[in-house]
Amino acid sequence: MRNILEEIQETLLEIEKQENVTILLAVESGSRAWGFASLDSDYDVRFIYVRRPEDYLKLKEKKDVIEWQLDDVLDINGWDLKKALTQFHRSNATLFEWSNSPVVYKKTKQWEEIYQKAKSYFSKKAAVCHYYGTAQSTFQNYLQKEQVRYKKYFYALRPLLACRYVEACGAAPPVLFEELMQMELPKRLRSGIEELLEKKKITDEKNYEPQMPVIIEFIREELKRQKQIADTMEDDRRTDWDTLDQIYREMILSAE
Repeated sequence: MRNILEEIQETLLEIEKQENVTILLAVESGSRAWGFASLDSDYDVRFIYVRRPEDYLKLKEKKDVIEWQLDDVLDINGWDLKKALTQFHRSNATLFEWSNSPVVYKKTKQWEEIYQKAKSYFSKKAAVCHYYGTAQSTFQNYLQKEQVRYKKYFYALRPLLACRYVEACGAAPPVLFEELMQMELPKRLRSGIEELLEKKKITDEKNYEPQMPVIIEFIREELKRQKQIADTMEDDRRTDWDTLDQIYREMILSAE
């Protein structure tokens, strides 16, 4: 029987060896990290790595991503530290999710120190715009027909709840869906989501099922509300690079 968790650890070690890198952070992304995986959900492993100092001093730069898609069940890829720091400057919501994933395969003390400094680049506006865009795209592309896949509901619900969290708390939203569900929600909506969660756990991801009106109504109305919020929010993104530059220099020099 296949041991996926053991295979993930072995693959991470193999990546470090073959690519001559050090992995700083490796986590689960997607539905398994969000807490609503189906029986046939795949594993999406994401990692941040750093190369040897001399690799950053070459005229011909190495790729800033490493992609190891093993099969339909296990997908592993990562970003170079330089790319990750650049994305922190943009307040990339996905990178904040990786940094806070509840499913961790590897996390070094170095990464903990990096994140403590880099998280000051979190932007409320950037987060709301990202999550609104994700929810809007899912709603338009996958939730218009009478028969839909249950997992697509969550690809709209989770980002909308994340928007509400940013609105209420002014911070990066939790990764786990159940933690987002701790916010105040209409009773009818909460019951509908709980019913949906139970159905998804025992349903094949590829199956199509009838629409759930209470869920669709919430998504439609919340999209309108979040659009208005996103359009009127002030741009709160940090424009300086000082902290990220310092992190980068310290990491490269300490590796010598």
